[in-house]
Amino acid sequence: MQLEFWEQQLPFEYPFTISNGRTKTHQHSLMVKLSLGNWVGYGEAPAIVYYNVTVQEMMAQLDKQRKLIEKFALIDPERFWHFLHHLFPKDPFLVCALDMAGWDLFGQMKKQPLHEMWQTTWDNTTPTPICDYTLGIDPIEKMVEKMKAHPWPIYKVKVGTDYDIEMLTALRKHTTVPFRVDANAGWTTEEALIKIPVFEKLGVELIEQPLAKDNWEGMAALKKQSVLPLFADETCVFEKDVATCANYFHGINIKLTKCSGPTPALRMIKEAKNLGLKVMMGSMNESVIGSAAIAQFLPQLDFVDMDGPLLMTELNGLGLDFSFDQNIGKIAPLHRPGLGVQYRAPFVK
Repeated sequence: MQLEFWEQQLPFEYPFTISNGRTKTHQHSLMVKLSLGNWVGYGEAPAIVYYNVTVQEMMAQLDKQRKLIEKFALIDPERFWHFLHHLFPKDPFLVCALDMAGWDLFGQMKKQPLHEMWQTTWDNTTPTPICDYTLGIDPIEKMVEKMKAHPWPIYKVKVGTDYDIEMLTALRKHTTVPFRVDANAGWTTEEALIKIPVFEKLGVELIEQPLAKDNWEGMAALKKQSVLPLFADETCVFEKDVATCANYFHGINIKLTKCSGPTPALRMIKEAKNLGLKVMMGSMNESVIGSAAIAQFLPQLDFVDMDGPLLMTELNGLGLDFSFDQNIGKIAPLHRPGLGVQYRAPFVK
């Protein structure tokens, strides 16, 4: 195989803010390309400051291990993931990018989209989850403005402020569609017990990561009392976390980047369903490439948040087509081999 990699920087339409005042105006990502003859596969790993992940460090690691990666014989993506997992034991984001590219390349070789390789059906008659559109934290009037500018059948609302209830109340005045709320571990147990019943009356359908990831006592109490489903995000990172989360949450949000790629994500979904958990797959503001990998899981998911391409003013690929019609948000089935999309250097929508 031949390995190529580079840094990508795509601008958000609006500054993107979550709890604790973390704001970004661009998404920096590592992009990787694996080539074998005429076949090419792409992968992506966003750089996330609060996980201490930088593109520069990932590229430095790739430089060190380039020869070993290029010598690997790609005859099974799962074997490739195990090789990468041992090569970069402390770099799940980097492993994810290469695992994604490996699956894309293997799909090209086999002339199959990934969802077919995973024995799942996706056609015009198969219902798949509707992707939400995320509203990052802003002054209330700005959040209303963003929502009005982007009609969508479901909104994910970032919370973790002292005006969360006022925010949702104001937004509800301008739409009847469902809300999802993501606290990014920004609430105390007491706050959550107050806010969740109010949010249920405001048409919120689920809550992501209400408390700090290690607040087990608080989550145990919250699960007993919550009138809304609670989904683990920061608490559910790796495969080992799934079984623990079953005791404290109603569902899990799997992030490909955090869990180290599509290969472990397949196992996490299977385990979660065996434990009776609902499964969401979320994004770290991936571009078209990373979002296409998420999209290949759609037939296996209950909920999905893969709106990175909707939030950015530039795209880096073709074939991932979001549509909105009469309160129905759809993502076109990806029937081309591998990820199902074609990479293009970033271009304005």
